[in-house]
Amino acid sequence: MNLLTFFRTSAFVALTTVTVFAQTGTQQKPPLLTAAAPETVGMYSERLNRIDGVLQSYIDKGAFPGVAAIVVRDGKIVYHKAFGKADLDANKPLGKDAMYRIASMTKAITSLAVMMLHEEGKIMLDDPISKYIPEFAKPVVMDQFNPKDSTFTTVPAKREISVRHLLSHMSGINYNAIGSDDRIKAVYSKAGIVDAFTTKKLTIGENIKKLAKLPLTHQPGEKWTYGLSTDVLGYLVEVVSGETLEQYFQKHIFEPLGMKDTYFYLPDAKKDRLVPIYSETKEKTLVKGSLDNLGSDPDYPIKGAKSYFSGGGGLTSTAYDYAVFLQMLLNGGTYNGKRLLSRRGVELFTNTNQSGTLFPDPRNYFSLGFSVINEAGRANDIYSSVGTFSWGGAFSTHYFADPKEKICAVLMKQMWPTSMGGELDRKFDLMIYQALDDK
Repeated sequence: MNLLTFFRTSAFVALTTVTVFAQTGTQQKPPLLTAAAPETVGMYSERLNRIDGVLQSYIDKGAFPGVAAIVVRDGKIVYHKAFGKADLDANKPLGKDAMYRIASMTKAITSLAVMMLHEEGKIMLDDPISKYIPEFAKPVVMDQFNPKDSTFTTVPAKREISVRHLLSHMSGINYNAIGSDDRIKAVYSKAGIVDAFTTKKLTIGENIKKLAKLPLTHQPGEKWTYGLSTDVLGYLVEVVSGETLEQYFQKHIFEPLGMKDTYFYLPDAKKDRLVPIYSETKEKTLVKGSLDNLGSDPDYPIKGAKSYFSGGGGLTSTAYDYAVFLQMLLNGGTYNGKRLLSRRGVELFTNTNQSGTLFPDPRNYFSLGFSVINEAGRANDIYSSVGTFSWGGAFSTHYFADPKEKICAVLMKQMWPTSMGGELDRKFDLMIYQALDDK
Protein backbone atom coordinates (compact mmCIF):
# COMPACT_ATOMS: atom_id res chain seq x y z
CA MET A 1 0.00 0.00 0.00
CA ASN A 2 1.53 3.36 -1.02
CA LEU A 3 1.43 6.40 1.28
CA LEU A 4 -1.39 8.15 -0.63
CA THR A 5 -3.56 5.04 -0.50
CA PHE A 6 -2.84 4.70 3.23
CA PHE A 7 -3.96 8.26 3.96
CA ARG A 8 -7.09 7.89 1.83
CA THR A 9 -8.00 4.63 3.57
CA SER A 10 -7.29 6.08 7.00
CA ALA A 11 -9.41 9.14 6.26
CA PHE A 12 -12.27 6.93 5.10
CA VAL A 13 -12.07 4.76 8.23
CA ALA A 14 -11.98 7.87 10.44
CA LEU A 15 -14.98 9.37 8.67
CA THR A 16 -17.07 6.24 8.94
CA THR A 17 -16.05 5.83 12.57
CA VAL A 18 -17.30 9.25 13.66
CA THR A 19 -20.53 9.01 11.68
CA VAL A 20 -21.83 5.77 13.17
CA PHE A 21 -23.91 8.04 15.39
CA ALA A 22 -25.11 11.45 14.29
CA GLN A 23 -24.20 12.88 17.69
CA THR A 24 -20.58 12.86 18.89
CA GLY A 25 -18.66 13.64 22.05
CA THR A 26 -17.71 17.22 22.86
CA GLN A 27 -15.19 19.10 24.96
CA GLN A 28 -17.97 21.57 25.79
CA LYS A 29 -19.78 20.24 28.84
CA PRO A 30 -22.55 22.57 30.01
CA PRO A 31 -24.38 21.20 33.06
CA LEU A 32 -27.67 19.33 32.84
CA LEU A 33 -30.81 21.28 33.65
CA THR A 34 -31.14 21.65 37.40
CA ALA A 35 -33.36 23.80 39.59
CA ALA A 36 -31.84 26.96 41.07
CA ALA A 37 -32.97 30.11 42.81
CA PRO A 38 -33.91 32.72 40.19
CA GLU A 39 -31.59 35.26 41.84
CA THR A 40 -28.55 33.13 40.97
CA VAL A 41 -29.16 33.76 37.27
CA GLY A 42 -30.35 37.36 37.37
CA MET A 43 -34.10 36.92 37.88
CA TYR A 44 -36.32 38.15 40.69
CA SER A 45 -38.41 35.45 42.40
CA GLU A 46 -41.24 37.72 43.44
CA ARG A 47 -41.74 39.03 39.93
CA LEU A 48 -41.29 35.58 38.35
CA ASN A 49 -44.03 34.23 40.59
CA ARG A 50 -46.44 36.60 38.88
CA ILE A 51 -46.72 33.77 36.37
CA ASP A 52 -48.74 31.85 38.98
CA GLY A 53 -51.53 34.40 39.03
CA VAL A 54 -51.66 34.76 35.26
CA LEU A 55 -51.92 31.03 34.62
CA GLN A 56 -54.39 30.46 37.43
CA SER A 57 -56.62 33.28 36.19
CA TYR A 58 -57.18 31.48 32.88
CA ILE A 59 -58.06 28.27 34.71
CA ASP A 60 -60.43 30.14 37.01
CA LYS A 61 -62.28 31.68 34.08
CA GLY A 62 -62.64 28.22 32.51
CA ALA A 63 -60.37 28.84 29.54
CA PHE A 64 -58.22 25.75 30.20
CA PRO A 65 -58.53 22.70 32.47
CA GLY A 66 -54.87 22.93 33.40
CA VAL A 67 -51.60 24.56 32.39
CA ALA A 68 -47.95 23.58 32.99
CA ALA A 69 -44.90 25.78 32.46
CA ILE A 70 -41.14 25.66 32.71
CA VAL A 71 -38.67 28.56 32.50
CA VAL A 72 -34.90 28.12 32.17
CA ARG A 73 -32.21 30.80 32.30
CA ASP A 74 -28.52 30.16 31.77
CA GLY A 75 -29.15 26.42 32.08
CA LYS A 76 -30.99 26.67 35.40
CA ILE A 77 -34.66 25.84 35.95
CA VAL A 78 -36.06 28.90 37.72
CA TYR A 79 -39.75 28.04 37.33
CA HIS A 80 -41.51 24.69 36.85
CA LYS A 81 -45.12 24.43 37.96
CA ALA A 82 -48.48 22.96 36.99
CA PHE A 83 -51.94 24.34 37.71
CA GLY A 84 -55.47 23.01 37.42
CA LYS A 85 -56.62 19.58 36.29
CA ALA A 86 -55.33 17.04 33.81
CA ASP A 87 -58.82 15.56 33.56
CA LEU A 88 -61.91 17.45 34.74
CA ASP A 89 -64.21 14.43 34.74
CA ALA A 90 -61.85 12.42 36.92
CA ASN A 91 -60.89 15.46 39.03
CA LYS A 92 -57.27 14.51 38.36
CA PRO A 93 -54.71 17.18 39.30
CA LEU A 94 -52.25 18.20 36.60
CA GLY A 95 -48.68 17.15 37.38
CA LYS A 96 -45.47 18.75 36.15
CA ASP A 97 -44.65 15.46 34.39
CA ALA A 98 -47.90 15.37 32.40
CA MET A 99 -47.50 14.38 28.75
CA TYR A 100 -48.93 16.39 25.87
CA ARG A 101 -49.47 15.92 22.16
CA ILE A 102 -47.03 18.59 20.99
CA ALA A 103 -48.17 18.54 17.34
CA SER A 104 -46.09 21.04 15.34
CA MET A 105 -43.49 21.34 18.07
CA THR A 106 -42.38 18.07 16.47
CA LYS A 107 -41.21 20.02 13.42
CA ALA A 108 -38.13 21.51 15.08
CA ILE A 109 -36.94 18.04 16.12
CA THR A 110 -37.39 16.65 12.60
CA SER A 111 -35.61 19.66 11.16
CA LEU A 112 -32.76 19.12 13.63
CA ALA A 113 -32.44 15.54 12.36
CA VAL A 114 -32.11 16.86 8.80
CA MET A 115 -29.45 19.36 9.90
CA MET A 116 -27.56 16.56 11.67
CA LEU A 117 -27.55 14.46 8.51
CA HIS A 118 -26.48 17.57 6.61
CA GLU A 119 -23.45 17.89 8.88
CA GLU A 120 -22.58 14.28 8.14
CA GLY A 121 -22.42 15.20 4.46
CA LYS A 122 -25.38 12.96 3.63
CA ILE A 123 -27.76 15.79 2.63
CA MET A 124 -27.05 19.18 1.08
CA LEU A 125 -29.64 21.87 1.72
CA ASP A 126 -30.03 22.86 -1.91
CA ASP A 127 -30.33 19.29 -3.14
CA PRO A 128 -33.63 18.58 -4.90
CA ILE A 129 -35.75 16.35 -2.72
CA SER A 130 -36.23 14.11 -5.77
CA LYS A 131 -32.59 13.04 -5.35
CA TYR A 132 -33.77 11.06 -2.33
CA ILE A 133 -37.49 10.63 -3.03
CA PRO A 134 -37.79 10.17 -6.82
CA GLU A 135 -41.57 10.60 -6.78
CA PHE A 136 -40.99 14.37 -6.38
CA ALA A 137 -39.28 14.67 -9.75
CA LYS A 138 -40.87 17.14 -12.20
CA PRO A 139 -43.31 18.82 -9.77
CA VAL A 140 -46.35 20.69 -11.06
CA VAL A 141 -48.29 23.67 -9.71
CA MET A 142 -52.06 24.04 -9.53
CA ASP A 143 -53.45 26.18 -12.37
CA GLN A 144 -57.20 25.80 -12.97
CA PHE A 145 -59.53 24.08 -10.51
CA ASN A 146 -63.16 22.94 -10.85
CA PRO A 147 -64.81 22.91 -7.38
CA LYS A 148 -67.71 20.81 -8.68
CA ASP A 149 -65.66 17.67 -9.15
CA SER A 150 -62.18 18.60 -7.86
CA THR A 151 -60.62 18.24 -11.28
CA PHE A 152 -57.72 20.54 -12.09
CA THR A 153 -55.05 21.50 -14.55
CA THR A 154 -51.42 22.24 -13.76
CA VAL A 155 -48.36 24.03 -15.04
CA PRO A 156 -44.79 22.75 -14.65
CA ALA A 157 -42.89 24.06 -11.66
CA LYS A 158 -40.06 26.42 -12.54
CA ARG A 159 -37.68 24.57 -10.27
CA GLU A 160 -37.49 21.41 -8.18
CA ILE A 161 -38.37 21.45 -4.48
CA SER A 162 -35.15 21.60 -2.45
CA VAL A 163 -34.42 20.46 1.08
CA ARG A 164 -34.07 24.14 1.98
CA HIS A 165 -37.57 24.86 0.60
CA LEU A 166 -38.96 22.15 2.86
CA LEU A 167 -37.12 23.36 5.98
CA SER A 168 -38.33 26.92 5.43
CA HIS A 169 -41.90 26.08 4.29
CA MET A 170 -41.27 27.58 0.88
CA SER A 171 -41.98 24.34 -1.02
CA GLY A 172 -45.57 24.99 -2.09
CA ILE A 173 -46.79 21.91 -0.20
CA ASN A 174 -49.91 22.60 1.85
CA TYR A 175 -51.92 20.84 4.57
CA ASN A 176 -55.14 18.90 4.09
CA ALA A 177 -57.62 19.45 6.96
CA ILE A 178 -55.99 22.67 8.18
CA GLY A 179 -54.72 23.79 4.78
CA SER A 180 -54.82 27.38 3.57
CA ASP A 181 -55.87 26.58 0.00
CA ASP A 182 -59.37 25.10 -0.46
CA ARG A 183 -58.44 23.79 -3.92
CA ILE A 184 -55.50 21.84 -2.56
CA LYS A 185 -57.51 20.63 0.44
CA ALA A 186 -60.08 19.13 -1.93
CA VAL A 187 -57.36 17.40 -3.96
CA TYR A 188 -55.55 16.13 -0.86
CA SER A 189 -58.78 14.82 0.65
CA LYS A 190 -59.67 12.99 -2.54
CA ALA A 191 -56.24 11.36 -2.52
CA GLY A 192 -56.52 10.42 1.17
CA ILE A 193 -53.58 12.51 2.38
CA VAL A 194 -53.05 12.36 6.16
CA ASP A 195 -51.93 15.51 7.96
CA ALA A 196 -50.36 14.16 11.13
CA PHE A 197 -52.38 11.92 13.43
CA THR A 198 -53.72 8.52 12.52
CA THR A 199 -54.36 5.18 14.18
CA LYS A 200 -54.62 3.45 10.79
CA LYS A 201 -52.00 1.03 9.45
CA LEU A 202 -50.05 3.53 7.40
CA THR A 203 -46.43 4.63 7.07
CA ILE A 204 -45.08 8.11 6.46
CA GLY A 205 -43.48 6.85 3.25
CA GLU A 206 -46.81 5.69 1.83
CA ASN A 207 -48.41 9.04 2.58
CA ILE A 208 -45.53 11.12 1.21
CA LYS A 209 -45.28 9.15 -2.03
CA LYS A 210 -48.97 9.91 -2.69
CA LEU A 211 -48.42 13.55 -1.79
CA ALA A 212 -45.51 13.81 -4.24
CA LYS A 213 -47.82 13.15 -7.19
CA LEU A 214 -50.18 16.04 -6.32
CA PRO A 215 -49.94 19.68 -7.44
CA LEU A 216 -48.27 22.40 -5.39
CA THR A 217 -50.08 25.48 -4.13
CA HIS A 218 -47.45 27.76 -5.68
CA GLN A 219 -44.04 27.75 -7.30
CA PRO A 220 -41.29 26.50 -4.96
CA GLY A 221 -39.42 29.34 -3.31
CA GLU A 222 -41.93 32.05 -4.24
CA LYS A 223 -44.23 32.03 -1.20
CA TRP A 224 -44.34 30.88 2.43
CA THR A 225 -46.99 28.18 2.98
CA TYR A 226 -47.42 26.15 6.15
CA GLY A 227 -47.98 22.54 5.29
CA LEU A 228 -46.68 18.98 5.12
CA SER A 229 -43.14 20.00 4.22
CA THR A 230 -41.74 18.71 7.51
CA ASP A 231 -43.50 15.38 7.07
CA VAL A 232 -41.64 15.07 3.78
CA LEU A 233 -38.45 15.79 5.73
CA GLY A 234 -39.36 13.04 8.18
CA TYR A 235 -39.49 10.55 5.33
CA LEU A 236 -36.23 12.01 3.99
CA VAL A 237 -34.58 11.16 7.33
CA GLU A 238 -35.84 7.59 6.98
CA VAL A 239 -34.52 7.25 3.42
CA VAL A 240 -31.10 8.71 4.16
CA SER A 241 -30.51 7.10 7.57
CA GLY A 242 -32.01 3.69 6.83
CA GLU A 243 -33.94 3.90 10.10
CA THR A 244 -37.55 4.71 10.85
CA LEU A 245 -38.06 8.25 12.11
CA GLU A 246 -38.95 6.80 15.51
CA GLN A 247 -35.67 4.84 15.60
CA TYR A 248 -33.62 7.82 14.45
CA PHE A 249 -35.10 10.16 17.05
CA GLN A 250 -34.59 7.70 19.91
CA LYS A 251 -31.06 6.69 18.96
CA HIS A 252 -29.61 10.00 17.81
CA ILE A 253 -31.57 12.67 19.70
CA PHE A 254 -33.69 11.51 22.65
CA GLU A 255 -31.27 9.02 24.22
CA PRO A 256 -28.20 11.28 23.89
CA LEU A 257 -30.08 14.25 25.37
CA GLY A 258 -31.77 12.21 28.08
CA MET A 259 -35.27 13.01 26.78
CA LYS A 260 -36.95 10.06 28.48
CA ASP A 261 -40.57 11.18 28.03
CA THR A 262 -40.78 11.98 24.31
CA TYR A 263 -42.36 9.44 21.96
CA PHE A 264 -44.46 8.99 18.87
CA TYR A 265 -46.47 6.30 20.68
CA LEU A 266 -46.52 6.05 24.45
CA PRO A 267 -45.44 2.94 26.37
CA ASP A 268 -48.31 1.42 28.33
CA ALA A 269 -46.60 2.38 31.58
CA LYS A 270 -46.81 6.08 30.70
CA LYS A 271 -50.15 6.39 28.91
CA ASP A 272 -51.97 7.48 32.09
CA ARG A 273 -49.85 10.64 32.08
CA LEU A 274 -51.27 11.72 28.70
CA VAL A 275 -53.51 14.77 29.07
CA PRO A 276 -56.83 14.49 27.20
CA ILE A 277 -57.67 17.08 24.56
CA TYR A 278 -60.38 19.56 25.50
CA SER A 279 -62.40 21.79 23.22
CA GLU A 280 -63.95 25.20 23.74
CA THR A 281 -67.64 25.28 22.80
CA LYS A 282 -69.45 28.27 21.33
CA GLU A 283 -70.65 28.99 24.86
CA LYS A 284 -66.99 29.12 26.03
CA THR A 285 -67.31 25.96 28.11
CA LEU A 286 -64.89 23.02 28.12
CA VAL A 287 -65.70 19.54 26.83
CA LYS A 288 -63.57 16.51 26.03
CA GLY A 289 -62.31 17.18 22.55
CA SER A 290 -62.48 15.44 19.22
CA LEU A 291 -60.03 15.50 16.32
CA ASP A 292 -62.74 14.94 13.73
CA ASN A 293 -62.15 18.35 12.15
CA LEU A 294 -58.50 17.35 11.72
CA GLY A 295 -59.48 14.09 10.10
CA SER A 296 -57.74 12.37 13.00
CA ASP A 297 -58.35 9.96 15.86
CA PRO A 298 -58.49 11.25 19.47
CA ASP A 299 -56.98 7.92 20.64
CA TYR A 300 -53.70 8.92 19.03
CA PRO A 301 -51.03 8.23 20.35
CA ILE A 302 -52.04 5.37 22.65
CA LYS A 303 -54.06 3.10 20.34
CA GLY A 304 -54.10 1.88 16.77
CA ALA A 305 -51.47 0.52 14.40
CA LYS A 306 -48.71 2.78 15.78
CA SER A 307 -46.89 2.73 12.46
CA TYR A 308 -47.18 6.36 11.31
CA PHE A 309 -44.33 8.62 12.38
CA SER A 310 -45.33 12.15 11.47
CA GLY A 311 -42.29 14.42 11.33
CA GLY A 312 -44.58 17.42 11.22
CA GLY A 313 -46.78 16.71 14.22
CA GLY A 314 -46.66 13.24 15.74
CA LEU A 315 -44.73 13.53 19.00
CA THR A 316 -45.88 13.55 22.61
CA SER A 317 -43.63 15.09 25.25
CA THR A 318 -43.36 16.96 28.56
CA ALA A 319 -42.48 20.55 29.37
CA TYR A 320 -39.16 19.41 30.87
CA ASP A 321 -38.11 17.25 27.90
CA TYR A 322 -38.78 20.01 25.41
CA ALA A 323 -36.83 22.46 27.56
CA VAL A 324 -33.87 20.07 27.32
CA PHE A 325 -34.13 20.18 23.52
CA LEU A 326 -34.22 23.99 23.54
CA GLN A 327 -31.33 24.23 26.00
CA MET A 328 -29.20 22.08 23.69
CA LEU A 329 -29.75 24.70 20.97
CA LEU A 330 -28.95 27.56 23.37
CA ASN A 331 -25.76 25.66 24.29
CA GLY A 332 -24.70 25.82 20.64
CA GLY A 333 -25.64 22.22 19.85
CA THR A 334 -24.37 20.38 22.94
CA TYR A 335 -25.98 18.78 25.98
CA ASN A 336 -25.34 15.82 28.26
CA GLY A 337 -21.77 15.51 27.00
CA LYS A 338 -22.92 15.07 23.38
CA ARG A 339 -22.74 17.37 20.40
CA LEU A 340 -25.69 17.01 18.05
CA LEU A 341 -25.00 20.03 15.86
CA SER A 342 -22.10 22.44 15.44
CA ARG A 343 -22.33 25.99 16.72
CA ARG A 344 -22.42 27.28 13.14
CA GLY A 345 -25.08 24.73 12.28
CA VAL A 346 -27.24 25.94 15.17
CA GLU A 347 -26.85 29.54 13.96
CA LEU A 348 -27.91 28.55 10.45
CA PHE A 349 -30.76 26.43 11.78
CA THR A 350 -32.22 28.93 14.23
CA ASN A 351 -31.26 32.41 13.12
CA THR A 352 -30.95 32.95 9.37
CA ASN A 353 -33.67 34.58 7.29
CA GLN A 354 -34.76 31.96 4.74
CA SER A 355 -38.13 33.55 3.94
CA GLY A 356 -37.05 37.09 2.98
CA THR A 357 -40.12 39.31 3.23
CA LEU A 358 -42.55 36.48 2.47
CA PHE A 359 -43.30 35.34 6.03
CA PRO A 360 -46.90 36.36 6.91
CA ASP A 361 -45.96 38.20 10.12
CA PRO A 362 -43.68 41.18 9.32
CA ARG A 363 -42.36 41.15 12.91
CA ASN A 364 -40.70 37.80 12.20
CA TYR A 365 -38.91 35.85 9.53
CA PHE A 366 -38.62 32.08 9.15
CA SER A 367 -35.31 30.28 9.50
CA LEU A 368 -34.72 26.59 8.74
CA GLY A 369 -37.16 25.59 11.45
CA PHE A 370 -38.46 28.52 13.48
CA SER A 371 -40.21 31.87 13.49
CA VAL A 372 -37.56 34.42 14.49
CA ILE A 373 -38.05 37.92 15.98
CA ASN A 374 -36.65 40.68 13.73
CA GLU A 375 -36.02 44.38 14.39
CA ALA A 376 -39.63 45.25 13.54
CA GLY A 377 -40.85 42.74 16.10
CA ARG A 378 -38.58 44.08 18.81
CA ALA A 379 -39.81 47.62 18.09
CA ASN A 380 -43.45 46.55 18.29
CA ASP A 381 -43.75 46.31 22.08
CA ILE A 382 -42.26 42.81 22.14
CA TYR A 383 -39.88 42.14 25.04
CA SER A 384 -38.15 39.25 23.27
CA SER A 385 -34.68 39.91 21.88
CA VAL A 386 -34.00 40.07 18.17
CA GLY A 387 -33.08 36.52 17.22
CA THR A 388 -35.50 34.83 19.64
CA PHE A 389 -36.85 31.71 17.92
CA SER A 390 -40.16 30.04 18.63
CA TRP A 391 -43.12 28.03 17.40
CA GLY A 392 -46.02 26.08 18.87
CA GLY A 393 -48.45 23.24 18.38
CA ALA A 394 -52.05 22.97 17.24
CA PHE A 395 -53.21 21.87 20.69
CA SER A 396 -52.10 25.16 22.26
CA THR A 397 -48.53 24.26 23.20
CA HIS A 398 -45.94 27.03 23.02
CA TYR A 399 -42.20 27.60 23.39
CA PHE A 400 -39.45 30.13 22.75
CA ALA A 401 -35.68 30.38 23.13
CA ASP A 402 -33.81 33.68 23.45
CA PRO A 403 -30.06 33.26 22.78
CA LYS A 404 -29.21 36.80 23.92
CA GLU A 405 -30.86 36.46 27.35
CA LYS A 406 -30.07 32.71 27.56
CA ILE A 407 -33.72 31.96 28.28
CA CYS A 408 -35.92 29.13 27.06
CA ALA A 409 -39.48 28.45 28.16
CA VAL A 410 -42.31 26.01 27.43
CA LEU A 411 -46.03 26.44 28.13
CA MET A 412 -48.18 23.32 27.86
CA LYS A 413 -51.94 23.29 27.34
CA GLN A 414 -54.08 20.73 25.50
CA MET A 415 -56.95 22.40 23.68
CA TRP A 416 -58.48 22.26 20.20
CA PRO A 417 -59.89 24.72 19.46
CA THR A 418 -59.32 27.58 21.90
CA SER A 419 -59.81 31.32 21.58
CA MET A 420 -57.38 32.23 24.37
CA GLY A 421 -54.27 30.18 23.66
CA GLY A 422 -52.34 32.90 21.87
CA GLU A 423 -53.34 35.52 24.41
CA LEU A 424 -52.01 33.45 27.30
CA ASP A 425 -48.81 32.63 25.39
CA ARG A 426 -48.04 36.33 25.00
CA LYS A 427 -48.72 37.08 28.66
CA PHE A 428 -46.56 34.14 29.71
CA ASP A 429 -43.64 35.47 27.67
CA LEU A 430 -44.09 38.95 29.15
CA MET A 431 -44.12 37.61 32.73
CA ILE A 432 -40.74 35.99 32.11
CA TYR A 433 -39.03 39.08 30.75
CA GLN A 434 -40.45 41.43 33.40
CA ALA A 435 -38.76 39.23 36.01
CA LEU A 436 -35.24 39.95 34.74
CA ASP A 437 -33.19 41.50 37.53
CA ASP A 438 -29.78 42.14 35.97
CA LYS A 439 -28.24 45.01 34.05
